[in-house]
Amino acid sequence: MKLSNKLFLLLSFFALLSLPACNDDEGPEDPEEVITTLNYSLFTTSGQVVTLSFSDLDGDGGNDPVISGGTLMANTTYIGTADFLNESVTPVEIVTEEIEEEDDEHQLFFIPSSSLNATVTYSDMDDDGNPIGLSSTLVTGEASDGQLTIILRHQPDKAAEGVAAGNIENAGGETDIEVTFDVTIQ
Repeated sequence: MKLSNKLFLLLSFFALLSLPACNDDEGPEDPEEVITTLNYSLFTTSGQVVTLSFSDLDGDGGNDPVISGGTLMANTTYIGTADFLNESVTPVEIVTEEIEEEDDEHQLFFIPSSSLNATVTYSDMDDDGNPIGLSSTLVTGEASDGQLTIILRHQPDKAAEGVAAGNIENAGGETDIEVTFDVTIQ
């Protein structure tokens, strides 16, 4: 092989090595949040506090999570706050702070079962005016029993139809955590 051909091949090889790797990602991906604990605290103006809680300190597998539902008063308005923690590290990581910082990339969805006489509305918004769900209002109706599912989505399409009203069907994104709580309204 001639020296010029060898030089051309060698230069071509180094040129290929210097090209950036191609992938389908549009940029660096945020790592998924590790969430071991969810507390959804509900407050009334009369001072009653009910906390729905989920804790799974060892993550998927291992021990079963500990889930505590709650009993709410009928025909009552509750102010709700959702708190997320990673208690598998020391010191405990307050994941809620990351959700607040990246509020345009997160949204909570509150899904009462058809048997639960309750509705949840958003009380907080991101900078674009889209809901987040760390703060909410839960209104109970007449006595009933059912479940309340809370889902935290990472990078949902907040502009999709119904998403701003809390409909998860068109939201897309990745589920960071999904928990179903047993709730009694009396």
